[in-house]
Amino acid sequence: MRPGDYSGLVPSPATPDATDAPASSRRYLALALVGAAGGLLSGAFGVGGGILMVPLLIVAAGMDQRRATATSLAAIVPASIAGSITYLANGQVDLVAALIMALGGIIGSWFGAWLLRRLPITWLRWLFIALLVAVAVRMLLVVPERAGGHVGFDLLPNLLLFGIGIVVGVASGLFGIGGGTIMVPAFIAFFGMGDLMAKGTSLAVMIPTAISGTVSNSRAKLVDLREALVVGIAATVASFAGVAIAFVLSPEWSARLFAAFIVIAAAQLAVRAVRAQRRESGLTRGDDLA
Repeated sequence: MRPGDYSGLVPSPATPDATDAPASSRRYLALALVGAAGGLLSGAFGVGGGILMVPLLIVAAGMDQRRATATSLAAIVPASIAGSITYLANGQVDLVAALIMALGGIIGSWFGAWLLRRLPITWLRWLFIALLVAVAVRMLLVVPERAGGHVGFDLLPNLLLFGIGIVVGVASGLFGIGGGTIMVPAFIAFFGMGDLMAKGTSLAVMIPTAISGTVSNSRAKLVDLREALVVGIAATVASFAGVAIAFVLSPEWSARLFAAFIVIAAAQLAVRAVRAQRRESGLTRGDDLA
């Protein structure tokens, strides 16, 4: 290097990494596939799809539990709108019941989103797995009927709807699910709805509940709205096919398939939770030795 020539010491402008674009494309493809799977589940079983999307976002997109939960909840919004409109067009939504439960759901979702920012990751993992197992057992033990009516305007059932809505909202904000895993069984067991009416009403309730929780998560910087949009668009498109499947499946097969999906998701999350705990305990031992 000649005297006064400092060009070798000046860093050259960074050139775009040729691997960035393919890696980004693969990530968005993975997010879209996760959304499609969740949307199919949403339309077919009246759930938000988060019961499947949260574990898939952890496995396929490498998100941690908090970010996967927040992303799933945001993606549920457009999928729920599309699915509930389709059920409504077929006369399978109880709008009064949906409104009452949604009021409780909005209150509960604020509390659930607050808990999401404060509970340890380990607690979130195992609470979510426990919820999955409980729902799977319930779906196998109780087979829904196809026929069923509206809830009506009686005081006691409406208070019960509001209370269940609060529970649904907490689960929505805490676990990134729309709450259909709680609402659909509750509508059938406590209010005598048929399985299609329960699914359609459940999706309608999720709309304000998911929006409320997503606003809280967005303010807390827990969700990348661009990634959530990719998941949500794919989920919305797939939800129409899911609704078509719901009208074809018998109640018995619907319950069995839903339980099978949940068991697989719970098993995957349990394995990852155990591995994560082992890594964390190994790091703790290393710090102690240091």
